[in-house]
Amino acid sequence: MTDLTDPNNHPEPDSSTRRDVLKQAALAAGLAVSGVPAAAQEVAQAPALPEAHWRDRMQASDDGKRYGWLVDVRRCFGCHACEVACKAENDVPLGQFIRQTIYHDFERPGGQVARIMLPMSCLHCEDAPCIKACPCGALHKGSGGSVQVDYDACSGHAACKEACPYGAIYIDPVANQAVKCHNCTHRVDAGMEPACVATCPAEALIFGDLNDPDAHISQMAQRLESEARLEVLRPEKRAKPRVRFVTDSARPLSVVEPKVPREGQSYGPEAYDVFNWQEPEEQE
Repeated sequence: MTDLTDPNNHPEPDSSTRRDVLKQAALAAGLAVSGVPAAAQEVAQAPALPEAHWRDRMQASDDGKRYGWLVDVRRCFGCHACEVACKAENDVPLGQFIRQTIYHDFERPGGQVARIMLPMSCLHCEDAPCIKACPCGALHKGSGGSVQVDYDACSGHAACKEACPYGAIYIDPVANQAVKCHNCTHRVDAGMEPACVATCPAEALIFGDLNDPDAHISQMAQRLESEARLEVLRPEKRAKPRVRFVTDSARPLSVVEPKVPREGQSYGPEAYDVFNWQEPEEQE
């Protein structure tokens, strides 16, 4: 049996993309694959791999950039344009999501009902648990520190999904590979914005180089720190995410946090069921 923890046991990289892999896998399956492969269904808890296995992959490319996000929860009105743009840009199939907007209705003091919309995707953590858990060496840091998947190496083991504290990874049922947000690297490297940012009508998504003091994201972060809250999701996980959420006293991150997927979970269509927008049950 091949030892997937041995970095020498990876296939030689080629010029194939995830789109090529999907096409080849669909043809091999006679275009009739509809369920998740058994290998992806029976995934044990992600093992703790030796640091020597992931240390180099945790290092970002030496380009001097540090990509990050501001997500303004106060501005998002739940139009789903970011999700549609993401699906179109990245060939995301029905029932699967790289990006999802989570709705939550809650009662404020005084009996008023309020709604919060939380746009979610990979948080591109500095200390990414998915990279540490990946046994085949596919998860790594790319340009600007973006957490990416090498589709020439990914085996669909799903250990990364089991390790992600934010449910931001799914296993493609056709290619049997991990899929997640990669900061639209193909667009960013060409001088464009990620598809979701370019599409958001509310300008709730801000992306840029955190190392550049003149960048829009740096200037906005400096201004917002004095007029609103900049919160990090689940800081107790110590993953050091590069996404900060802009909130206020009327829309605290804590009220919607229980609805964000956790380790071993992924975004799903059930989030759009109106009956799931109500106050979440207390977690044990």
